[in-house]
Amino acid sequence: MIIMDYRTLGKTNFKISEVSLGTWQLGSKWGDPFDADDAARTLEAAYESGVNYFDTADIYQDGLSEHAVGQFLKKHPDVHYSTKMGRRIEPHSAANYSKQNLMSFVDHSLKNMQVDALDLVLLHCPPTSVYDDPEVFQTLDDLKRMGKIRNYGVSVERVAEAITALQYDISAVEIIFNMFRLRPATEFFAKAQAANVGILARVPLASGLLSGKYTAQTTFGKNDHRTFNRHGEAFDKGETFSGVDFETGLKAVDELKRRLKTDDLAPMALRYILMYDAVSAVIPGASKPEQITANAAAAERPPFTDAQMQIVRDVYDNYIKDSVENLW
Repeated sequence: MIIMDYRTLGKTNFKISEVSLGTWQLGSKWGDPFDADDAARTLEAAYESGVNYFDTADIYQDGLSEHAVGQFLKKHPDVHYSTKMGRRIEPHSAANYSKQNLMSFVDHSLKNMQVDALDLVLLHCPPTSVYDDPEVFQTLDDLKRMGKIRNYGVSVERVAEAITALQYDISAVEIIFNMFRLRPATEFFAKAQAANVGILARVPLASGLLSGKYTAQTTFGKNDHRTFNRHGEAFDKGETFSGVDFETGLKAVDELKRRLKTDDLAPMALRYILMYDAVSAVIPGASKPEQITANAAAAERPPFTDAQMQIVRDVYDNYIKDSVENLW
């Protein structure tokens, strides 16, 4: 049985599993049809492993992910969750983060999840100018007063966006943080802690690159973002392999595996993130129940030594930093 530890998620005061579950892939692999039974089994497997926090979005599987999490909540009302909003509307522009649309997004998620109030709502990587618009956050304050949401925060692409968002009454920030994306630790984490803002570390395995299982011959499906978005063709390049060139990433992964003396990098990559006490939870995805146990077990791995922490920094500095540090 996995021994899971729990951390406080900022101002929400939710005690959440330090390894939680992101549901972008819930019930489907990238680009494949949604399978409600697989989704339900995956959520149950996570719960049985001690996971009590689930991150979804209104756009995931066109709302089917939200619906699956909502059905799960009926069986397990003790768990917590976040849902994200804003990416459903086209065009995805700052103007479309209007009061009317924000109210509509929340009502849509309430209906999808069949709940009276949403635990935590995150703006879903909005255009940068949205973070400078106090009316957006005033609307979120209004939604709290109306009792439709309990907490709100932001999911960001860039460290600068996260820092700007701290001027508002946010409870949490969801940000890409992993062995290939270290800038948040040096520029944002201390600021978030001082503001009592929780941090959810997303894309923790760099779209699977940090699983250590890929080679130069690895291919992905045509509907998989790891095929069609390597250069930012569809959305922010930083979402795919954390913005790292695939071939360069493979070299860095080989170096990490060699110096950390492991052929199973994924649990170490997750455990590395948990070395930072500013992080409330890491939220790896899973499309099948069998992927859950391995992710959750990362919480039981021994802490990194100082020498191991330095190895990660060295590999980042030597292979990754120049190409990603200033972009995100």
